[in-house]
Amino acid sequence: MELRALETGDLEAARAIWNAIIRDTNITFTDIERTPESMADWLVSGGPRLGAFEGGRLLGFVSAGQFRPGPGYRYTFEHSVHLAPEARGKGAGRALMEALYAALRPWGAHTLIGAITGDNHVSLAFHARLGFVEVGRMAESGWKFGQWHELVLMEKRL
Repeated sequence: MELRALETGDLEAARAIWNAIIRDTNITFTDIERTPESMADWLVSGGPRLGAFEGGRLLGFVSAGQFRPGPGYRYTFEHSVHLAPEARGKGAGRALMEALYAALRPWGAHTLIGAITGDNHVSLAFHARLGFVEVGRMAESGWKFGQWHELVLMEKRL
């Protein structure tokens, strides 16, 4: 498996992974699919964007950006990690997260936040195995597929 920064040529594969998650799951609460333009903006919007590749094919990606605007939050980042279905459970997610920790060092990151759908037990367990701890639950804070969803906040000190 190769881990590296995402490049413009990787965006269509990343978009395909992300849009399937948007369409088919409540992993993210948005129902607005990513466009080529929004992906190009995302790539340069601040924070690491890393991909895991096997045989030149994108298995998944991780990204991070400042948790909230303002200088008081400049050392706190929120991340997303998305994998193609066939890559789940095979170590790509862990490898991406470990690469993200290293990529965040030059940014001065102190805390990394994960915001996870409450019924996404696989992701909650994954983050716990990586040393994230639950710091809050927000009941009925996300709306998708005609129902409310809970948001769980987990954090890790870097």
